[in-house]
Amino acid sequence: MKEFKVYVGMSEDNMTEVLHAGLRNDSGKETFSIRHSNNAGVCFPTRYVKVMPLSAHGQSFHTSIWHIALAGITDSAFVERVREQHNEYREASVLRYVLKHLRQRRFLTPFADILSRSSLQFEHPTISTMYDSLVLKGDWADAEECIRKASSAGMFDGYRFSCQPQARWTRLHGADADGDVPRRRGGHAMCMDEQNGLIYLLGGWDGLQNLDDLWVYDVRKDTWRMLSMATSREKNGPGPRACHKMVFDPKTGAIYVLGRLGEGDALDHSDARGDTSSTANAAASSTSPSGRPSSGVAASAETTRQGNVTPLPWTAYCSEFYRYHTRGLDEEKWDLLSFDTSTSGGPPLIFDHQMVLDCEAQIIYVSGGRVADGDWELTKYSGLYAYDIRTGSWQLLQTCDANGPNTAITARFGHSMVLEPETRTLLIFGGQRDERYLSDMFAYHIPTGTVTELFPNFTTAGGPDACFTQRAVIDPELREIYLFCGLTRGQHGSLTVLETESPYWIYRYERPDRPGTWTTILPTDASHPTETETGSPQPRYAHQVVYDASSKIVYMHGGNSGIIKDDGSGGLHAEAESGRGRSVLDGQDASKEHRLDDYWKMTLERQVWSGSLLIPSLTELQASDRGYRAESDIRDPSTAEAEVFRVLLSHLLSLPPGGTSSTPSTSEAKDEDKDTPMRSPESTPLPSQDEEMTDSAQAETQTTKRVPVTYDQDPLEETIQSGSQPTPARFKQRTEVYERLLVFVNADAKQPDRSLVDLINTDGVE
Repeated sequence: MKEFKVYVGMSEDNMTEVLHAGLRNDSGKETFSIRHSNNAGVCFPTRYVKVMPLSAHGQSFHTSIWHIALAGITDSAFVERVREQHNEYREASVLRYVLKHLRQRRFLTPFADILSRSSLQFEHPTISTMYDSLVLKGDWADAEECIRKASSAGMFDGYRFSCQPQARWTRLHGADADGDVPRRRGGHAMCMDEQNGLIYLLGGWDGLQNLDDLWVYDVRKDTWRMLSMATSREKNGPGPRACHKMVFDPKTGAIYVLGRLGEGDALDHSDARGDTSSTANAAASSTSPSGRPSSGVAASAETTRQGNVTPLPWTAYCSEFYRYHTRGLDEEKWDLLSFDTSTSGGPPLIFDHQMVLDCEAQIIYVSGGRVADGDWELTKYSGLYAYDIRTGSWQLLQTCDANGPNTAITARFGHSMVLEPETRTLLIFGGQRDERYLSDMFAYHIPTGTVTELFPNFTTAGGPDACFTQRAVIDPELREIYLFCGLTRGQHGSLTVLETESPYWIYRYERPDRPGTWTTILPTDASHPTETETGSPQPRYAHQVVYDASSKIVYMHGGNSGIIKDDGSGGLHAEAESGRGRSVLDGQDASKEHRLDDYWKMTLERQVWSGSLLIPSLTELQASDRGYRAESDIRDPSTAEAEVFRVLLSHLLSLPPGGTSSTPSTSEAKDEDKDTPMRSPESTPLPSQDEEMTDSAQAETQTTKRVPVTYDQDPLEETIQSGSQPTPARFKQRTEVYERLLVFVNADAKQPDRSLVDLINTDGVE
C-alpha cells in the first residue's frame, strides 16, 4: 500500500477522516499521528477504525496491509468524559445552526424561545443588537453605532489581519561612540531581550575567517556597543564560530550558546567540503549558511587574529555549551556549562540547527542540525533534544534515525523552528536533507510528545518554495509566523536561487496542530515614500532576524547576497537575476560571495478600520436619499427604502479585500445605482422588483403552491416599537445586508457561516 486514508467514529455510518498519508516502499516501521480533536479543539472518542487504501507502489501489485497497530487511551472513565464533552459540543453546534435557520426564515418566536431556554450564547450581544436595528427596525443610525462598537471591540480584527499586509522597511544606521558597527558577516547568531529593548549579536563568518566578537544593540537609543572584541580571550568564553545558535532567557537574563562550524572543523586543510566533484560534499560547502569558501583556511590565520589563544586541535569535535550573563553579579561573564554535551545525553557537535527556549518551563529545545565530526563523506544529522535549565540535564525527544521507532520528523539542517507558548507546540519546517530542499511542516506537541504533519509540501498549499537557511519568528498573540526566505529550489529543477519575487511570507494558524494559511507579504509601495529612509533589503541568506512582540517589529542583520563575480576590471558586480530568483555560486566562485553588514527593521502596515468603512454614515445616507426625500410621502415607503438599500449594497460590494474604501458622494452613489446592477442570489429579489412581487395575481398563485416558508411577520415583531414592519421581500433584503456585514466579523462573535440546508444531504441515497 502506498497512499491511504484513515477514518474513525463511534458508528460505522458516521466516520471522520483523520489521516491521509503514504507509506514507504520498504519493510521499515512507520508511525503516524492520528487527529483526535476537531477544529474547536474538542477531543472525539473512537470505536471503529477504517483504513481505505488508495494506491499501491506498483501497477502489478495488489494492495495489502500486513501489520497495523493502534495506540491511544482506553481507560473507560476517561473515554466516557471525552464522549460526554464531545456530545455536548455536538448539541451546541447543531443548536446554533438551527437558531440561524429559524431567524433567517423569520421564525423569531421559536428562535427567542429556544435561546431563552438554553445556556447557549448564539452571538455577541452587539451583533444581536445590530440585527434588531438593521433587519427588524431599519434604524440605520443605531445599526451604524453598533458597527462602530464592534470595531472598537476588535470584532473585525480577524478579517483585517487576514488581508495582505505591506512590509515597511527602514534602514538603521546606529553606531557606537566611535562610529563602529558589526562588520560584514553571515551565519552569525542573534537574540533579543524584549523587556529592555536589547539585541545581542555573536560571531559569524566574514568571508575570510570566523568571528568571536559580541555586540549589543539598544533599540531605544539606536546605538551599537561592543561587549567583547574576542570572547575567546575571556574566561570560559566561546571561540570563533559560525552557524551556531543562541537564545535569551527573560527570567534570568542569561544567553545560551550551542553549536559551531569552526575553521578547524575539517579533516585537513584541503577539506572535501569545497570539492565540487563530490555531490554530497559540494552541498556541504556551497550551501553552507555562512557561505564558507571552498578551500580550508589556514590555522595560522586563526592564531594570528587571536594572539596568544591556542585554537582547538583539528580532531577536537566537542559540543561546548555556554551561558552568558547580561545582568546580576556575574554580568558580562561566561559559564562553560558543558565541554561536550554528547557525553551527558545531549547532541553532538552540530551546526545549522535550531534552538528555542520555553521561558515558563525553563527548558531549551534543540532541533536537527548537521553533525560535525570530521567525517564529511557521510552526512549525519541530529535529533530533537530538551535541556532542563534547572537540573542541567539533557533528554532525547526524537531520534535522528530515519527508521527509528519514534521518528516522525525527518532529520534536517538549515531549517526553522518556533515555539507556540500557549499550547507548548514546536513548529518545524523547511531545511535540507542530503541534496533535497524540504517544504514540509510538522507540529510537535511537547506535553504529549505527538507529532502532526501539517504539510507534506507547503508549496502546493500556496506557500513558498522549498527553502534552506530561511529565518522565521512567531507572534503568538496574532497567531502568525513571519518567514524570511533564504535559498530556495523550485518544485521542478535543482537550481538553487535567492528568492526575489516573494521573499517574505506570513503563516497564519488558528491552532498550531492544524494546517494554517500562507500569504505573501506585499513589498513596500515606492509611490508613498516616508520621511525616513525606506526601500527594502536585497535578497540574502545566512542572515539573522529577531522579533519584538511588544512593538511588532522585526530586526534583520547581515547575511550573504551570494552572487558577486569579478567583471575583469578589478571590480565586482552582481549576477543578473533569472526567473523568480538569483542563482547562487558554487565552487571557487563561492569565495567571492558578498556578505552584508546592513541593519533593518520591518513593520507590517495593515488597514485601520472604523465602522464607517462598512456602512456609510447616516448623514451620507440621508444625502443620497435627498433626491427623493420630498416624494417619499406620495410614494410607496418600500420603494424609497429600496433605493437606500441599493446604495448600501453597492458600497458593500465595491469594498476591496483589504477593506479600503471611501464613501461615495451623492452623485457617485446615484451613478453607481444606475449603472451597476446589484449582485444577489436568484432567490432574493432586487429592490426594484418589489412592486411586481406584491401583485395580487402572483400572490394568489403562490398561496396555492403552499410555500413552506413565507417570511410573513412574526408575532414577536409586534412587541418591537419600530413603526411599520418590513414586508417579506424587505426582510430578505435586510437579512442579506446583515449577512454580508457578518463576513467582516470574527467567527467567535457571529452565527455559523454555513447553512443548515447545506449540511443536510437531501439528495443522497439512504
